[in-house]
Amino acid sequence: MKYKLFAGILGFLAAGTISAQEQEQGQDKSLYLKGNALFAPIGILNVGVEKQLSPKYTIQGDVFISPWKSFAGHKLQFYSASVEGRYYFKEAFKHWYIGANLSMAYYNAQKWNYWNDGVFLTDDGDRVKNSDIYQKGYSVMLGVTGGYQFQLSDRWNLDIYATVGTSQGFYKGYDSTTGKRYDGAEKFNKSGEIIPYRGGVMISYKLK
Repeated sequence: MKYKLFAGILGFLAAGTISAQEQEQGQDKSLYLKGNALFAPIGILNVGVEKQLSPKYTIQGDVFISPWKSFAGHKLQFYSASVEGRYYFKEAFKHWYIGANLSMAYYNAQKWNYWNDGVFLTDDGDRVKNSDIYQKGYSVMLGVTGGYQFQLSDRWNLDIYATVGTSQGFYKGYDSTTGKRYDGAEKFNKSGEIIPYRGGVMISYKLK
């Protein structure tokens, strides 16, 4: 059911975008360069561009880079790229919008719920500390974005947004003290869940 919902949203945005482009071939389209102010203070880079396709439709591409081999004693390396179609209820780059997002990510990190000294029981029956295990792999994510853009001036915008959707992960779990796998899988372990996986406060500058 959830996949049909996401597919329907993507189809709606795609159909609307194609129709709007056909109607607005001669119109000048705005282009914004964006950076996430929420993550920049801790050394995580999240930048993108948002291009207007029609009076109410835009498309955005962005990258997220967390280079931390160790952050507060935990692995926190994430590298992701996403593409998103957006529909603005009033007009492009103004006020409320919804969007359909597709993202891919590679990670070498420790899940937040293992940031403690609890005990984890491996598939082989061994007991290891939560804080000693981490995961390495990749994910494919499909979700719905909701947000609001404030116009600060003729060229500056503030974009507040969040994305929730399905995340399909393929990873290998390791014990950092021994370098051995703790999950017992022969190749990749797999997991799927509905989670919030994007969000922030983007400072946007109009290039044209």
